[in-house]
Amino acid sequence: MTEPAKNTICLWYNRDAEEAAKFYAATFPNSSVGQVHLAPGDFPSGKKGDALTVEFTVMDIPCIGLNGGPGVPHNWAFSFQVSTVDQAETDRYWNAIVNNGGEESQCGWCKDKWGIHWQITPVVLTKAMTNPDPAVGQRAFAAMMKMKKIDVATIEAACRG
Repeated sequence: MTEPAKNTICLWYNRDAEEAAKFYAATFPNSSVGQVHLAPGDFPSGKKGDALTVEFTVMDIPCIGLNGGPGVPHNWAFSFQVSTVDQAETDRYWNAIVNNGGEESQCGWCKDKWGIHWQITPVVLTKAMTNPDPAVGQRAFAAMMKMKKIDVATIEAACRG
């Protein structure tokens, strides 16, 4: 076993942590699936020998997927925020999540089929919101509030006024 990361995000899954980890690894750069640890004995949502935890990384962030069973839903209090460089990258990640059983939400947020929340955020939006001219941020914010997936061209137009 390799030395574990000093700080790791632990995400609770019903029974499909390995499936989620494989999806993240196939979707996002600098992501991978590591070791799958089998349960040494029966547990409330599984049997001895079932996958209990899965080590994985999502864009260089170390994670552990715990197959803890049903009854512990994810919520908006935790999300991955993915910074994108253009509309193509925004579309690629958004569509991968939403078209794989996920759900759209507002303002660049979506949820994958396992209930993990994602913010797919183009850099142009972040720069607009932190622009020294408050009017730029206000216009970009007003435009964003009308969107589900962020439209880069619309944010750029809002920045120009």
